[in-house]
Amino acid sequence: MRLPWTMYLYFGRRALMAIAASFIICMALAFVIDFVELLRRTGSREVPFTTVLSMGLLRLPSISEKMMPFAVLFGSMWAFLQLSRTNEFVVARASGVSAWQFLAPAVVLALLIGTGAVAVYNPLAAAMVSRFEALESKYVRGRTSLLAVSDSGLWLRQADDNGQSVIHALGVTNQGIELRDVIIFLYNNAEEFTGRIDADTALLANGEWSITNAQVTVPGEQRQFLETYSLPTSLTLERVQESFASPDTLSFWELPEFIETAQEAGFSALRYELHWHQLASRPFLMAAMVLIAACFSLRLTRLGGIGQLIVAGIISGFFLYFFTDVTLALGARGVMPVILAAWSPAFISAMLGGALIFHQEDG
Repeated sequence: MRLPWTMYLYFGRRALMAIAASFIICMALAFVIDFVELLRRTGSREVPFTTVLSMGLLRLPSISEKMMPFAVLFGSMWAFLQLSRTNEFVVARASGVSAWQFLAPAVVLALLIGTGAVAVYNPLAAAMVSRFEALESKYVRGRTSLLAVSDSGLWLRQADDNGQSVIHALGVTNQGIELRDVIIFLYNNAEEFTGRIDADTALLANGEWSITNAQVTVPGEQRQFLETYSLPTSLTLERVQESFASPDTLSFWELPEFIETAQEAGFSALRYELHWHQLASRPFLMAAMVLIAACFSLRLTRLGGIGQLIVAGIISGFFLYFFTDVTLALGARGVMPVILAAWSPAFISAMLGGALIFHQEDG
């Protein structure tokens, strides 16, 4: 039997309303928890309350984006439960409509929500979390080093009590320890230019940049050539790598170009590739959440017990969260292939949900 479009739209509208309500609740809870954590982190610093509030609002889209699959899970469960309690699914079954047919609108809706989240919502969240990290570095971490990778090479800024240095390198080896074709611009604490260093290489080790074949230029003085030159620094390899823009600050559309640029510069782009594939798999993960929700709500329609539904949904949500974290951690360490680590939660959830529905409806 072909399902009428009126019924398609009705089931889809009910699912959309439930998912939207679930998403709003998740956003509210996430904002409260994150805002309290920001107040704790800034409690020992003189940070204006309005700044802390704006930081919480700036990070909210990024946090809520990660919670979308769970909003789809809980919203779908709630929608299916309501449709079952009003016997609307019973009527649909009696008219010859299978479970797959009245689940189709919710699955298609989840795919559309996921696609919109990746294509439109993610760039907005990335731009806002980028601004959040700038405020966090200024008011919370207190770090002054900043690294950027572009087509023109690598740019790195460091600062200490003696002044600031802006380092440019055309190439990088050993994941940031050694820079090639280096230019260093020196500034004092008043941000006045005090000199320039041109060199073949600069090696980061033991609290200094060990520079080879350096040409040191100071305003008003003759250029000097030094075979070795030492520039003090508070940077470490860990801090250099942490200064990279986090994957969350790059949108789904910007990531491929950034990955290519970072690899050409000599840096590992593994976590950025992992993040891109995770975003690409999100629409399918949301569709899988609808199938998981149907497993619990359709089965409990016959058995009764809303408490069991809530507990089952919470357990499944936490299990999925834990499983996703494990696979991403394995992928980030190179233990598991990137594609497998990013796509396995969506694939396994869809297979598990589909198998359980087949067992309940046709088994």
